[in-house]
Amino acid sequence: METFFVFALNGLSYGLLLFMLSSGLTLIFSMMGVLNFAHTSFYMLGAYFAYALTGSIGFFPALIVAPLLVGALGAAFERYCVRKVHPYGHVPELLVTFGLSYVVLEVVRLIWGPANVDYRVPEALSGSLFTLANIEGQGLSWFTGAGDAAICAAVGNSCTQFPMYRGFMALVALAMLVALWLLLTRTRIGLIIQAALTHPEMTQSLGHNVPRVMMGVFGGGCALAGLAGVIGGNAFVTEPNMAASVGAIIFVVVVVGGMGSLAGAFLASILIGLIQTFAVVIDVSAVSVMEQLGSPISFEHWAYPILKISVSQMAPILPYLLLVLILIFRPKGLLGTREE
Repeated sequence: METFFVFALNGLSYGLLLFMLSSGLTLIFSMMGVLNFAHTSFYMLGAYFAYALTGSIGFFPALIVAPLLVGALGAAFERYCVRKVHPYGHVPELLVTFGLSYVVLEVVRLIWGPANVDYRVPEALSGSLFTLANIEGQGLSWFTGAGDAAICAAVGNSCTQFPMYRGFMALVALAMLVALWLLLTRTRIGLIIQAALTHPEMTQSLGHNVPRVMMGVFGGGCALAGLAGVIGGNAFVTEPNMAASVGAIIFVVVVVGGMGSLAGAFLASILIGLIQTFAVVIDVSAVSVMEQLGSPISFEHWAYPILKISVSQMAPILPYLLLVLILIFRPKGLLGTREE
């Protein structure tokens, strides 16, 4: 029971990290109609900038400065590249962002090298946030503090710890979600952004600079990706291929949730995070199920190579299987309204 609970929390924290990354892409697409193929490159830049800044100013200042730097680069890219090709349609936009992803990849390799860098979780956030122990006679118990190690030593395998940094990741992602919602629905800036989206000519006539608004939206979306890089870079691995490793899954999140829907991206992120977290520990296959039911499948059976595949072996492809099913049965996505 304690293992299930901790795995559920790990899945939620991973899903919230996916949302932090996909929300910027969703925001850019919903406001501008630009599907930014270089979005995960800004995620990678956030991790590398944080690594470079942490040594001089510390992790927590880097948590603020690095996303701002990434957002400024994103805004400059929109101003001098995306805006130039926007009148020619979606294909040139896709191509210019696709080209940027390769440029960023090579620049990162030139500056920081082809190997992973030593970007670690800060000391203040290392260790366990709490411990769940299944104590005989008391059932499932929750512990926090310095006594965790002694408790785990006493109960052995019935003890599971939840990392403090995972909780920090979830907290930052939830704070970002609330801040983004308040910005878009409760502030004058959000009103101008939504007006520029639906009625750009009227917004321009009222004295608002619509191109500058769109530049800010693009930069803000890139800053969100940079924030995800700061948080996720030390939780996983910071290396030049990190953008490619999450690039496909982010587009799965955006499509499954619904193109342009922040609520859909949030729901899809949590769903995919839980699926991937739990699938890797489910060592069950059709062969093992049939054996439990008393109808074992022979090794010579023509379908044995397929039926022996366990859920844990299929874990990496489950999100893409979900993507295929969504596109077949609900092309709009879970909460989407667009048909693109």
